[in-house]
Amino acid sequence: MLRKLSIDNYILIHDMEIELYPGLSVVTGETGSGKSILLGALSLILGQRADTSSLLDKSGKCIVEGIFQINGYGLEQFFALHDLDYDDTTVLRREINQNGKSRAFINDTPVNLTLLKELGDKLVNIHSQNSVITLNDADFQMAILDSYAGQTEVFKGYQLGFRRYSQMKRELEDYKITEARSKGELDYYRFLLEELVKASLKEGEQEESEQRLDILSHTEEIKGSLFAAAEKVGRAEINILSMLNEVIAGLLTASKFHPAIEELTSRLKNDQIDIKDILKEIEKLEEEVQFDPEEIQRLTQRMDLIYRLEKKHSSPNVGELLKLIKNIENKLNEDDNLELKIKSIEAELEQIYQKLMQEAILISKARKTAKPEFEKEIESRLSQLGMPASKFIVDIISNKEPGTGGLDEVKFLFSANKGIAANEVSKVASGGELSRLMLTVKSMVSRKNLLPTIIFDEIDNGVSGDIAGKVGAILKKMSAEMQVIVITHLPQIAGKGEHHYNVYKSEGIDITTTLMRKLKNSERVEEIARMMSNENISPAALRTAKELLAN
Repeated sequence: MLRKLSIDNYILIHDMEIELYPGLSVVTGETGSGKSILLGALSLILGQRADTSSLLDKSGKCIVEGIFQINGYGLEQFFALHDLDYDDTTVLRREINQNGKSRAFINDTPVNLTLLKELGDKLVNIHSQNSVITLNDADFQMAILDSYAGQTEVFKGYQLGFRRYSQMKRELEDYKITEARSKGELDYYRFLLEELVKASLKEGEQEESEQRLDILSHTEEIKGSLFAAAEKVGRAEINILSMLNEVIAGLLTASKFHPAIEELTSRLKNDQIDIKDILKEIEKLEEEVQFDPEEIQRLTQRMDLIYRLEKKHSSPNVGELLKLIKNIENKLNEDDNLELKIKSIEAELEQIYQKLMQEAILISKARKTAKPEFEKEIESRLSQLGMPASKFIVDIISNKEPGTGGLDEVKFLFSANKGIAANEVSKVASGGELSRLMLTVKSMVSRKNLLPTIIFDEIDNGVSGDIAGKVGAILKKMSAEMQVIVITHLPQIAGKGEHHYNVYKSEGIDITTTLMRKLKNSERVEEIARMMSNENISPAALRTAKELLAN
């Protein structure tokens, strides 16, 4: 439950701190005094968005803080799940700076707005005049029935599963579209790969083949050069080796008389050995170089194939063609993986679908089981609120395939008067009737959910007299199980409160501010009497106020 609400620098509130208590609290005040501002401030710590228009003093910071007593509501797991420090006394705080930027805290731990709202929804439910409109909302109607049937958490689990199912179906469609688009391309890539693989390309073969073909194409010229070289080096009558022999022989004679000539002779002998080796190599090459027209044809055809593939694929060499082969293989493997992915998703979707169907069937059964009792209790409570002829029907339409609501569509049908067929709520109910219907629904569901706090903003719209007293009695009964805070303009309801707060405006020299204070018993009499009077409080109004408080 909400124990304390502190508000600084919010719209017309300069600085306010309010202590709140268990049971039924009523909030009264003249029209325009700022009662709705209080709800706006509270909404900030419950996760609603805000901007700089929230600031009373634009040079300062807006701070709203709520202290909640949360033990006994099973929220320990929520705190553990989100790595938050749990305390029976939990503090929610919201800060808005001059630039409109907002920060949120749970027990002094910074959190995002989504998490703050998620916890806020578990702590406080605010029912305003505008929220009566939600009675016409199909999702709200289904949530009400599920809450009454005890299926809220089960249905949340189903919805998570259905969202996953829907997301996977979209993914599957995307994969299938990708597969269909690439099917024609893949046939072409398979053809290219087959052609490249068939070519049996090898790294460096282009350079080797070009060199070999160059040799074979100039065989006659090469052999002629080698023959001439061999003749001059060692085979002709007059050759390099024979001439070198004569030089060495002459120097050997002279070396006897000069030691330096001996060294020169030794060097020439070494050169003679090298020249002989060179002659052998020349003769070997001369023998090996043979004209081979078949090899020329083979190499020419091979090079033509390589050049054609390079031109076709805009590749400068065989190395790039080998990289292309790898890329095409990867692309084809991706397609194989895509096919496996599609089959895997289809199999998982089938499992999820079967699970969803089982859950949806159980939820549907629970709804249909709860429906008669829910309708009967609504009509009974409406009768107590002065609507004895009312007819309330929960229309459940069953579908064959699971959807966001399971297998069902839920629609509330209502009639407040005899002879009027039950129809959609918005078409047959007045403002006062809608308020009473909403109060009835909320009172029943709150008993099931046991939220810590529920706040009603003028739930008494369109009711008066004896009915207003009965509305007050229902609120009083609800407050036995939870903290109920009611903003009201009816004395019959104000008189039911255990705690009474008055909202009023204070006119300063430069600014008007909104204030709120808890009334003493004597002050309550005067406030309730004022609610029943025009300008001046009459003795009769004071007597009636005392009677309302006594009862």
